[in-house]
Amino acid sequence: MIIQPGAKGEAKTTFLVPSFEAERARLLGMPFIDTEEVTWVTYEEHWDPYATLASSRALSRTKKHGSEDATIKIIVDEEMRDFIARGLSTQSSFSVAGLGGDVERVRQIKAPAEVAILRAVNTGTVEAIRAMRPCLVSGLTENDVAKVLDDTLRAASLDPFFDIVLFDDDASNPHGGTDGSRALANTTMVLIDVGAHLYGYSSDVCRSFFSPFTSTDESTWDADVKHKLAVWQTVFEAQTQSLSALTLHHSAADVDIAARTVIEKAGYGDAFTHRVGHGIGIKAHESPYLNKGNVETPLRAGMTFTSEPGIYLVDKFGIRHEDVLLVRAEGLPDVLSGERATSAWKP
Repeated sequence: MIIQPGAKGEAKTTFLVPSFEAERARLLGMPFIDTEEVTWVTYEEHWDPYATLASSRALSRTKKHGSEDATIKIIVDEEMRDFIARGLSTQSSFSVAGLGGDVERVRQIKAPAEVAILRAVNTGTVEAIRAMRPCLVSGLTENDVAKVLDDTLRAASLDPFFDIVLFDDDASNPHGGTDGSRALANTTMVLIDVGAHLYGYSSDVCRSFFSPFTSTDESTWDADVKHKLAVWQTVFEAQTQSLSALTLHHSAADVDIAARTVIEKAGYGDAFTHRVGHGIGIKAHESPYLNKGNVETPLRAGMTFTSEPGIYLVDKFGIRHEDVLLVRAEGLPDVLSGERATSAWKP
């Protein structure tokens, strides 16, 4: 699918498809399928599809010095398969470039409808975790919990596309890597990082919490529980400070630095091993990225980000809090994942 500016500011859309797939493509039910701005370019399998596209005249050429420019610039998204980008590059009439500049900045600012979908999918994902937690019992494995969580998301009409469930020291590696066989026990610290899709938009949230059968009676807590609680609170405060920096007149770097300063002052600087967050939308990870080196990117109203500081103590446990946030024209960001966690028992 190739999108170009069309008449009266509308998009002109061209589809390049094999001849035998053309009718199936037309049956996909795309909402703009009946408009006059859709062009179909078909090719036989023994043809070069990219040469067919180049010679079809379906693509608009820009005016240069009073005549048509022979070269058409095609901007490919980073999700584009490599063989397509390379195939387009074989045609001298195409100049292929990666997504960037003004085009990328347009995607960074979310329209109200996009914000509404992001709010729905992220709030729904958090509520799925909360609905599942009371059902946890001793002996369940990480794999068991992941399966139940996926089923819970599907029950809410969300489409899960990744889940990371880690217990205690398995979570000291931020994205795991073990076989999922560790069993839930009393005082286990659970880390769940999960994403789902709704209308093509992504959720990406993380909660760290005790199992429901871990006592809330402070008199029963041993040194291990107290240590986990102290780290949980440090990470939560780091996230709180990142929210304070996720406002206009700050840079993407400021958000990371705000969270990192809290963790470093608590003595865990070496245990916070990744950036504090990233843009989110149609992709779970998209620009801008919230890292301390991104000093040149100003925050703008309509940008959506994750904030996910963490502390990872090898052979002990790991804790991460992650919510999705909208930069507003005034004041603190809007939390698109609903209510933040309130305690290690109330994620």
